[in-house]
This record gives sequence, C-alpha cells and structure tokens, in this order.
Amino acid sequence: MIHPTAIIDPTAEIDDNVEIGPFVIVKADVSIGSGTTIGPHTTIDQYVNIGADCKIFQYASIGGAPQDLKFHGEKSYLQIGRGTIIREFVTINRGTEFGGGLTQVGEENYLMAYTHIAHDCKTGKQVILANNSTLGGHIIIGDNVTVGGLVAIHQFVNIGDYAYIGGKSAVIKDIPPYVIAAGDRASLHGLNNVGLKRHKFPKSTLRELKKAYRIFFRIGLTVKQAAERVKAETEQIPEVQNFINSIVKSNRGVTR
Repeated sequence: MIHPTAIIDPTAEIDDNVEIGPFVIVKADVSIGSGTTIGPHTTIDQYVNIGADCKIFQYASIGGAPQDLKFHGEKSYLQIGRGTIIREFVTINRGTEFGGGLTQVGEENYLMAYTHIAHDCKTGKQVILANNSTLGGHIIIGDNVTVGGLVAIHQFVNIGDYAYIGGKSAVIKDIPPYVIAAGDRASLHGLNNVGLKRHKFPKSTLRELKKAYRIFFRIGLTVKQAAERVKAETEQIPEVQNFINSIVKSNRGVTR
C-alpha cells in the first residue's frame, strides 16, 4: 500500500495496514500506526510517531525542525495521537531541548488546512484548529477546545478545556476552561454554553460555572479574593476546581 514513487527510509517502522501516496517522503526514526493514510507530497521528518487511524492529506509537513534560534540540531520528537485528521499544508514542528524536546498532538484532533503548530506545543483530545490557526511555541491546549480560523496564539499561552476561541482573534494571555474568547486582543464573552450543552454537561454544572465566572470576571475582585469567594459560594465540583486552578496558577496572566 506504498506508492512506488514514495521515498521511505529503511529505519522507518510502518504498519502493514498503512497507505502512503505518491511522492511522499518518510525519513529515519519514524513510526506510523495501523490504518493511517498519508496523502501525496507529504513529508514526514525524523523522530515522528504517528498513531493508528490518522489521515494526513496532501502537502503536509510533519515533524520539521523547530523555528527557534535556540535550536541547534539536538534530537527532539513529535507525537501524533490516534485518529487525528491533518488537512492540506499543515505544518507541525518537533520540540526543543529548552521546551522538553516534545511536541504532542492529542487523539482525534482535527487540524484544518494551513494550521501551524510550533515547537513544544501540546494539544489534548478532540481539539479542532480551523484554517490558518497559528500556535506559537510552548502552548498547551486542553481537551475539546475549538479554535476558529485565522487565530494567532502567543507563545506560552494555556487554553483550558472546552474553551472556544472565535475566528481572527489574537490570544496573548491564558484562556480559562469552559469560556468563549474572541477579538484582537482577545477578551472573554461568557461561558461556552452551546459547546458545554453539546457535550452534555448537566444544568447543575453550568449553574456553578456561571457563578464562578461572575465572581472572577464581573465584580472587580482580585484573583485571590475571587478564588476565596468561589470556594465559599459554589459547589466544589471538578469543573469549578479546574476553573479556579487555571486562573490562580496562571504564569502568563489570564484574559479578562
């Protein structure tokens, strides 16, 4: 199931149930899991691990060297989780020694055309990055996050679980989980109610998250004051605790 025009390094570990299209290049120290398909003219660089049942479309560049002046050719890695879809012209770079040496794309991600994931980024499960989304280095994205088209996310930003970032936004600070953010520069626009309901969050959870959001962002308290009030006035379910921790433990500062 490998096209005769493909160039495959003999050290690459490719499952028998992998399909590789015309003019694909697969370099050394690559592994590709069962059921994955690689479209024409795609390049898979060194030290890349691709999980099972992924679908990579034509002209993608997977595992290229980091675009970082601190990178000097050291060995670093890229891991792509099971069931991820990577569309045309997506670029994903390996990690750097400074950032831990690993870029990691989670399971069942959907990376639309021209998406860029820079060195040392990590995405959770079922993340959607729409066309031309750009992730600077060292970004962490939680589970079930949706990022709209033409969004630029600054280096070292964290995006919490189930967040939704509207198209054409510039994100320079952390985004808490369960919220909507949009704009240049991005600001918060309440809870991601539609997304949370689609994922079958109970009404009681939405009610507690709404209380927590209001206390943190609507009445002018400091982070310490808001955290204390949220702990005192809301039920400490896991979602509320996740919301509090994402704000209190932020190193970069949180989008307001």
